Amino acid sequence: MIIPEDLQCLKAIALMGGCRGPVWISSQSLGTELRTSPQTASRRLQSLERKLMVTRAIRPDGQYIALTPAGEEELRREYSEYCRIFDREGVHYTLTGNVITGLGEGRYYMGLEPYRRQFREKLGFEPYPGTLNIRLNPSSVQIRKKLDMLEWIPIEGFTADQRTFGAARCLPCRIDGQPCGIVVPGRTHYPEDIVELVSPVALRETLGVADNDEVQVEVAL
Repeated sequence: MIIPEDLQCLKAIALMGGCRGPVWISSQSLGTELRTSPQTASRRLQSLERKLMVTRAIRPDGQYIALTPAGEEELRREYSEYCRIFDREGVHYTLTGNVITGLGEGRYYMGLEPYRRQFREKLGFEPYPGTLNIRLNPSSVQIRKKLDMLEWIPIEGFTADQRTFGAARCLPCRIDGQPCGIVVPGRTHYPEDIVELVSPVALRETLGVADNDEVQVEVAL
């Protein structure tokens, strides 16, 4: 079992070229990379050598270090674990909140053909002329913030009847298996604890929910 300090040292050697073959490394230079003393860096090297993670050859001009296959495999294992952490494939988020009454603007905007056309093309459904508003519980507000790091679908603004309608962004999601999308206007500061959903159906009637009922919004990539 390799300890974190040895793993950090192993990574530093690899970054200095140790995966490609023996590379000249002094305890001073390694200590600088590890932000520690040369003595501590030397102990880390000795530890890795005992664990057969590196080979060390002493030459007239200094010591040459290279990673062994076991050392490379240890770094590959670490890399694989980080890929599992940050790989967005299979990422799943659940937002929980209560149904609330909105301002009624969703019905108007979802009735505008330029918006409807984009939802048909980009989300794959004809939006119902109205939206469902949900107030998130405190823990879901934090999850909602993480969604901003995902790739949202842009909904472009347009001009009609001498009036400009703003852009927005949308993120596909589901409620009880029903496809829908979280919509966030592009121009205004939207409350962080509110999500507004578009769907091909009237969600209140389809889900049988009313104000204050709890619902869960599933976002999966």
